[in-house]
Amino acid sequence: MIYVITFSCEEGVNFRRTFEADSDATFLDLHKAILASVNYPDDQMTSFFMCNDHWEKEQEVTLVPMDSSFEYDNMVMESTRLSDLLEEQGQRLIYIFDPMFERYFFGSLRSIRPGSMQGVKCTDSQGKAPKQLQTEDPMDGLTGKDGKADWESDEDFYGDSQYDEGDIDMEGFQDLSFEDGSMF
Repeated sequence: MIYVITFSCEEGVNFRRTFEADSDATFLDLHKAILASVNYPDDQMTSFFMCNDHWEKEQEVTLVPMDSSFEYDNMVMESTRLSDLLEEQGQRLIYIFDPMFERYFFGSLRSIRPGSMQGVKCTDSQGKAPKQLQTEDPMDGLTGKDGKADWESDEDFYGDSQYDEGDIDMEGFQDLSFEDGSMF
């Protein structure tokens, strides 16, 4: 059987890649075809996830053997054929190309037709792929005008940094003691 699989991405402008694959090809073959179609190096711990109709991750297919969850088996791209997991038209999967920031391509098995071919080939390439790795610092945007993080700022995060201990109502706190361990 020949599978027609289409991948798209919200980050790329009009980005779409369509692949034809023999059902006996492996997920590693598909992985390599995807990387070649977007000119990404093969130096990341990418993986595929089979998804339900709501794009919720289910079975994972990893590049190298990893610990598996209790719910799903550990499946590796090199030894997992497409036909092992792709069974019906419309089936969804994602391909994680940036594992650090969990960025991915959305995939769909568009059609299954009789025939055979060698491996996987890209048959349609539209739009420019996003950069493979996000280089933004996840802490960007968390600093104030003085360059310090909000919690390091001279201004108190919750309001006035000047307070009077006399403003604290100590009623009910006088019986607390940490020395006898009664709190824990």
